[in-house]
Amino acid sequence: MPRKPTEPTPSGKRRVCFVTGTRAEFGLMESTLRAIEAHRALRLQLVVTGMHLDPRHGRTIDEIRRGGWRIDARVPWASSRGSTPGSNAVATGNAVAGLAAAFARLRPDVVLVVGDRVEAFAAASAAHIGHIPVAHVHGGDRALGQVDDALRHAITKLAHVHFPATAESAERIRKLGEDAWRIHTAGSPGIDQIRRAASRFEEVLASMPGLRRRRYGVLIYHPAEADDGVEHDRAAQLLAAVDSIGFERVVVIYPNNDPGGREIRRMWDRLAKKQKNGQYWYTVRRDVPRSIFLGLIRDAAVLAGNSSAGIIEAASFGTPVLDVGRRQEGRQRSDNVFHVDSPFEGIPALRRIWNGGRPLRFPLKNPYGGGGTSAKISDILARLPIDERLLRKLITY
Repeated sequence: MPRKPTEPTPSGKRRVCFVTGTRAEFGLMESTLRAIEAHRALRLQLVVTGMHLDPRHGRTIDEIRRGGWRIDARVPWASSRGSTPGSNAVATGNAVAGLAAAFARLRPDVVLVVGDRVEAFAAASAAHIGHIPVAHVHGGDRALGQVDDALRHAITKLAHVHFPATAESAERIRKLGEDAWRIHTAGSPGIDQIRRAASRFEEVLASMPGLRRRRYGVLIYHPAEADDGVEHDRAAQLLAAVDSIGFERVVVIYPNNDPGGREIRRMWDRLAKKQKNGQYWYTVRRDVPRSIFLGLIRDAAVLAGNSSAGIIEAASFGTPVLDVGRRQEGRQRSDNVFHVDSPFEGIPALRRIWNGGRPLRFPLKNPYGGGGTSAKISDILARLPIDERLLRKLITY
C-alpha cells in the first residue's frame, strides 16, 4: 500500500516531486528546484516526461542530466510525426497512468507542477486522484494558447496549494472558489536572480558564433492552432517580417510539441542550410540551455514570436518583444511588449524597435516580481500541514 501523505519519510525530509515536460518550464523552475534541493527539510524528486524525451526537440533529458540533476523517474510520452489534438489527448491519458505508477513507487509528499501544459495537467490529475497534495506555480494567469487557459484553471481546481506570480492572478484564483489560505503570491521563479543566471555574451558567442550585441533578432514561434498548414504560413510570414528589417543575424529556436508545429519544424530544418550573401545568416537551434537562452535574449535587438519568455523573462532585461497572434492573449505584460494580430502587421513595430540600427531598450521593470520567489515556495512547502483539511477541497461559494 502507498504511504499515506501524513507519514514521515525515512530521512525525515518531505519529498517534493517536480514533474517536468518541456525545456522552457524546467528552466523557469530551476531556481526553485535548487532551493528545494538545498532546503534542510525537503528532498527533491524529479520526474521527466513529454518533450524532454523527444529527439525532434533536442532530447533535453540529456541536458538535464548534464546539469547534474538526478532523475528519479522518466514517464514515456507518446509522440507521432503528425501530432493532432486527438493524439495529444491519447498521449495525455497514457501519461496519467504512467505518472500514477511513478508516484506509487516514489511516494512523494507533494507533487509540484507549473503552468498550463498537458504534462502538468496529467501530473496534477494523477496526484489529486491518488490522494497526493498538488502544488501549482503560475496558476491564475491568462493565456489563450491552444488549450492552455482551460488547462491552467483545471489544474488550479486539482491543486491544493497555489503559488500565483502576481496579485492579479491570485485574485483570479480566489474567484475560482479557492480558499484564501491556500494561495501564496510568490512572483515568477523564472525571474529569480535572472540577470545573474544569464550567460556572459562571450559564452553566448561561443555557442552561436557571428552574433553582435543588439544587432540580431531572436525568433520563437509556437503553433497557436492545430492546423499544420496555417501555422507554417504564419511562421513563414513572421520570418519574412523579421528579414525585412535589417538585423545582421536571426536566431531561430524550434517550437514546442503542440499540434500544428510539424511544418514549422520542417521549415526551420531547411532554413538552417540557407545562406545570405555567401554566409549562414540564420542560427537555428532545437534547444538552448537556460543560461545561454537568457544571455541571448538579454543582448538581442528583439524577441519576436509568441513565446511566454517574451512576456515574463524579457522585461527583466529591457529587451523589446514583438508578440504575434493570440497565443499569449490575456497575459499581464510590461511596456516592452508590442502586440500585433498578424506577422505582417508587426513590420512597423519591428521598424520602430530597430530604430534605424539603434534598437530601443526599456526600463528593467517586471510585473512578475523581483526575486525571492524560490525561497518562499520552498519554505511554504516545508511548513505546509499535510492533513485532511489540505486534501479535502470544497469550493468556497
